Amino acid sequence: MNDAPVIALTTGEPAGIGPELAVMLAADGPVDGATSHRRVAVGDPELLAERAASLGLALEIVELAPGEPVPETQPGVLPVWPVALAAPCRAGVLDTRNADYVLETLDRAVSACRAADAAGMVTAPLHKAVIREAGHVGFTGHTEYLRDACGVDEVVMMLATDRALHAVGPDGKGASALRVALATTHLPLREVSDAVTSERLTRILRILDADLRRWFGLEAPRIAVCGLNPHAGEGGHLGREELEVIAPTLAALRHEGLTLDGPLPADTLFTPRHLAEADAVLAMYHDQGLPVLKYAGFGRAANITLGLPLVRTSVDHGTALDLAGRGLADPGSLMVAEALAADMARRGSRG
Repeated sequence: MNDAPVIALTTGEPAGIGPELAVMLAADGPVDGATSHRRVAVGDPELLAERAASLGLALEIVELAPGEPVPETQPGVLPVWPVALAAPCRAGVLDTRNADYVLETLDRAVSACRAADAAGMVTAPLHKAVIREAGHVGFTGHTEYLRDACGVDEVVMMLATDRALHAVGPDGKGASALRVALATTHLPLREVSDAVTSERLTRILRILDADLRRWFGLEAPRIAVCGLNPHAGEGGHLGREELEVIAPTLAALRHEGLTLDGPLPADTLFTPRHLAEADAVLAMYHDQGLPVLKYAGFGRAANITLGLPLVRTSVDHGTALDLAGRGLADPGSLMVAEALAADMARRGSRG
């Protein structure tokens, strides 16, 4: 029996590039060898067949029943756990009637992971606005939806590049892949300061430390922590969050055994010397950390949700409606996300 982990790939917004990225990977076959992982798509089989045909790809869609074994990955074959579209779909054209379809694919993948039918899940991009417009007004994205679906109180959003993209460290050794986690995610800037509390930072850093150990095999993760303000507050002259919240929280967590450096000014933290000494960076808000990571590795990076009882990775880009159906989408990030999910699943099973 093939023991390669099964990775469930949700195909995302049907009008976006998610379905064609899935069929592109399936048509090309396994990237790291047949034993890397077994892929099963979660989505509408007819949609996938249509998107493959429109791109001129020879692809056999194999529908699987619940509990049926997922076959070994091979070129030109895509196993699918079927979820039917609610309405016909045209590439590049959003339809609110298919919003529940997108959420159903996520629910199906979560259920499979929790039932051990899959070792992890990878999500192609969805379109937040169309889901909200369909009536899910509180929807803010994959990360928060999966948090609630798994019944956990806190999750951490982290992006990682697929290789050492920053410079060699001062000891002459190559640095690890760049990993950037976020203390806050999708918040307006004026709300960030109030959200950076000792309680939140404590939860986030404990999850980050624990999951770097569990899923990435790091025995003593080194985490570099950004300050919130320019120059990390410059001793209180440019803001007091570092003095009153961040630094005391880091000090308390060091007593628990966490290896933390900071708070550091973000503009100097993201330099070769500091990055070479860190296994991960914690940024205080979305656009403090992610522009650096995406500049370093856009299209070759993956989004990871930490704090879940399952493996979840995703791409580093959106639905790209303007590219959908044209054969111009790049499956590189999805390839990285799948390989990373398989690696995480293998490490987690050993832990």
